[in-house]
Amino acid sequence: MKFIDTLKNVWKIEELRNRILLTLGMLLVYRFGAQVVLPGIDADMLAQFAGKFNAGGIGGLLNAFTGGAFANASVFALGIMPYISASIVVQLMQIAVPYLQKLQKEGESGRKKINQITRWLTIGICLVQAPSYLAGLPAMGVPAEAFVMGQSLMFYVSSVIILVTGTIFAMWLGEKITDKGIGNGISILIMVGIIARLPQSFAQEFVSRVVESNGGLIMILIELVIWFVIILLCIMLVMAVRKIPVQYARRTASGGYEKNIFGARQFIPLKLNASGVMPIIFAQAIMFVPSAVASLSDSDFSQGIQAAFSDIFGLYYNLVFAILIIIFTYFYTAITVPTNKMADDLKRSGGFIPGIKPGTDTAEYLDRIMSQITLPGSIFLALIAILPAFVVKLLGVQQGWALFYGGTSLLIMVGVAIDTMQQVNSYLLNRHYDGLMKSGKNRKAVA
Repeated sequence: MKFIDTLKNVWKIEELRNRILLTLGMLLVYRFGAQVVLPGIDADMLAQFAGKFNAGGIGGLLNAFTGGAFANASVFALGIMPYISASIVVQLMQIAVPYLQKLQKEGESGRKKINQITRWLTIGICLVQAPSYLAGLPAMGVPAEAFVMGQSLMFYVSSVIILVTGTIFAMWLGEKITDKGIGNGISILIMVGIIARLPQSFAQEFVSRVVESNGGLIMILIELVIWFVIILLCIMLVMAVRKIPVQYARRTASGGYEKNIFGARQFIPLKLNASGVMPIIFAQAIMFVPSAVASLSDSDFSQGIQAAFSDIFGLYYNLVFAILIIIFTYFYTAITVPTNKMADDLKRSGGFIPGIKPGTDTAEYLDRIMSQITLPGSIFLALIAILPAFVVKLLGVQQGWALFYGGTSLLIMVGVAIDTMQQVNSYLLNRHYDGLMKSGKNRKAVA
């Protein structure tokens, strides 16, 4: 009843209600577009071969991220991943390109220019990926008869235009959800695509265990218990913080500062995983590169590389994947947690860390603490990301269902769910209601 009361409170806030309805409407449009097949392809014939993408592999992972659009050859077949790849490239370039560094320091106007550069780069990446995707459909098992108009130049040109437009439209949906909806739009689009595959994946695992007598209901229960434990570990990873005590000097009536022990004492919460799910997304995008490059050659070495990096449950794939996650965690944390700016802001506001001099010493102290907590955080993140490989090898879980045992799918779902819930909580608390994790009683307004 308390939870129902809380939902009623959510509905009472007009701005929050409108944002939620807008978000749900745009997600409905995105899911509808994922079912619209490209013109010139027989949807009925294509459906006979879509089942192979539920068995894991690079294709299965891409299909999970796009909510089945990849296997359906839909207008959203490329999904939002080209935009993610473009964001990675732009963020990497901000380290080395002076022009982008200058834009980064210009505030809101610079951010808009960087976003515009990212959009144009997304179009460029789509123009490369779209023809590759169309040319790779026969290799993925789609028969020639499925191409109603044949694989002519007209088919390629029209399909490339539609695929690029679909990605740009999905990017626009994500940005509108971020601006006028609730939560991070791009992450929510990825999460919805992943959740869309959850019922079918669980049904396949249930059939394998119960109908085919491969362990029975007891194994299903064991798998569900392990799944919930992993979810709790993911929540702990996302929510864990290191609190740095901060002492603020008490402001006197004349406007000056009086440094004494009676000043307000607060904390700087440094997150164990300050980079969120972005290292997973970054590393996942990079992991597609070796297989794609190796496919251009017919040598034995290239074929071996392609085979190793096409098996997302293999040893070499997960080893490189884990290393990339650790590297990207440090990289993204360094970008998103500016310790120098934090120290300057703290000094200007009259705050200081007890025992640490304000200014440079404070920045070095914060940087040292971030380095110390980022190492275990990145290792924990990498271990959770490669858990699907362990449950496949040790428990014999179906590969489609294993993708939800940690890995990119579960971390994105947990991270996006917590981020969205925190935004809803902020609206509730601002209107003097308790948050989603508490009772739904009305709170008395503070005068």
